[in-house]
Amino acid sequence: MIHDVDATLAALLAAEGVAGGDTEVLFDAPSRDWAARRSGPCVDAFLYDIREDIGRREIAFEQVRDDAGRIVARRPPPRRLRLSYLLTAWTSRPQDEHRLLSVLLATLLRHDVVPAAHLRGALAEQSIPVLLQLALPTGGDRGIADVWNALGGELKPSLDLVVIAPFDPARVETVRTLVEAGPEVRLGASDPHRARPEQLSGQGRRPGPAGPGREI
Repeated sequence: MIHDVDATLAALLAAEGVAGGDTEVLFDAPSRDWAARRSGPCVDAFLYDIREDIGRREIAFEQVRDDAGRIVARRPPPRRLRLSYLLTAWTSRPQDEHRLLSVLLATLLRHDVVPAAHLRGALAEQSIPVLLQLALPTGGDRGIADVWNALGGELKPSLDLVVIAPFDPARVETVRTLVEAGPEVRLGASDPHRARPEQLSGQGRRPGPAGPGREI
């Protein structure tokens, strides 16, 4: 699923953000060593955080039906994950990097939902839209400066992009129909209606006139 989001983001940026130029779209960690080896202009989308979007979690199981419309299985709904990307522009001059960031802003702010033409892999088969959130304030438990410190690089102008995408773990639980399984009844030891062995062995018998009974 993560690679599908990467491919979707690359398709969107290549088609609308850096179209018609020689600017690459990369997904490398922008560390100091990487920056020293880089050659040529590029847009780097570094995935630095993955979390579930708890506010969009659904608990109702989905019913799976066969061609006749009968329920044959049930499965949990897809989870929605928040993938946070650090977008940076890399050129030989800061002015060009700022212009490239402006182009990315204009491109991504046009879309709250990724257009279907840019969806890749399993995301193209999902009915749940892929959402985009750009340049929103980060939570108190993390910040962009912390990401740069962890990478060992120098602080650089960047955009914080969050992609909210569905993830289907493909867990399917089979449903046994009543016709196939039949009702299942379990009698506990304390059940007053539970038949005792001597009652079962006496079924089909009635007491005889002189003693232990005779079979009818």
